[in-house]
Amino acid sequence: MKSMELHVTLWPSFPHFWRFASDARLSGIRLNSAMISQPELEHELESIANPGAVPLHFDIKGRQLRVVEVLENPTKLDIRLNHPIKVATPTTALFKAGADDALLDRVEEDGYRLVFEHGPKFLVRAGESLHIRHPSLEVGGAQFTDAEIAKIEAVKATGCKRWYLSYVESQADVDEFLELVGRDAEVALKIESKKGLRYVDRTFRKKENLRLVAARGDLFVELDKPHEILGALQFIITKDPEAIVGSRMLLSMIPPPPRDDDTEPLVPSCADFLELAWLYDAGYRSMLLCDELCLRRKLLAGAVNAFEAFREEYVVE
Repeated sequence: MKSMELHVTLWPSFPHFWRFASDARLSGIRLNSAMISQPELEHELESIANPGAVPLHFDIKGRQLRVVEVLENPTKLDIRLNHPIKVATPTTALFKAGADDALLDRVEEDGYRLVFEHGPKFLVRAGESLHIRHPSLEVGGAQFTDAEIAKIEAVKATGCKRWYLSYVESQADVDEFLELVGRDAEVALKIESKKGLRYVDRTFRKKENLRLVAARGDLFVELDKPHEILGALQFIITKDPEAIVGSRMLLSMIPPPPRDDDTEPLVPSCADFLELAWLYDAGYRSMLLCDELCLRRKLLAGAVNAFEAFREEYVVE
């Protein structure tokens, strides 16, 4: 493994995809399935029959709670989920990576329908994730919905052998996925919850084709207290020296809206560089940039340049 690896999140339909698909500074491109339909996925896969030099990794969603449909309700947020749940109500649900919230009033239709009493402040769309941190929460149903299995089969048909698996919480989750994609597949196991941390502590065994991901975007929200992210990150890297740490980095480079592809990135903050150094000193040698930094060419180019500057200044080859 290189002394430092940088992974980014892109889709072939992005105008800047091919520029970065052959960028030697990158070690991987993550294809995030969260907000993409089956027809859109098949169109994207047709575009990468002959991929660039940077390896592609497909991110499949497991037990993560996501909005399947926003129902018509003039007075309340009313949604259907991808997985059925049981939880004591009323309780708070978090949206937008914890930046927005709503009060869950009741759960209907065998756990698939959620009706909220107050909030959220911002629009909720199909495909978005949400978090319910109440200790009574139970997520039911199969790990993979029919829609996710269809995506797995479509990607597998292309010969893909590299994957991310979201919200890993048990060895059964891993074994079921390997049965679907092949025991020889390379799988990055995203740890995004307290149950995921317990799996790492009690069950996870490092193997050549398995590596952990400290998926901070959701893990930070799922933890009881914000400062617990420090111990969680240190714990994950002790269990897997090849672990990837993902998202919530170099965010100071994102200009406030409105912005477009010509928007120049901001200069990285002092805290951003110090955070990269802390992660490096903690043992992380692979980092994954968040979706928002990768959506626009100039923002991604700026972030890659900043990471490269950090690597040249701080990292010992």
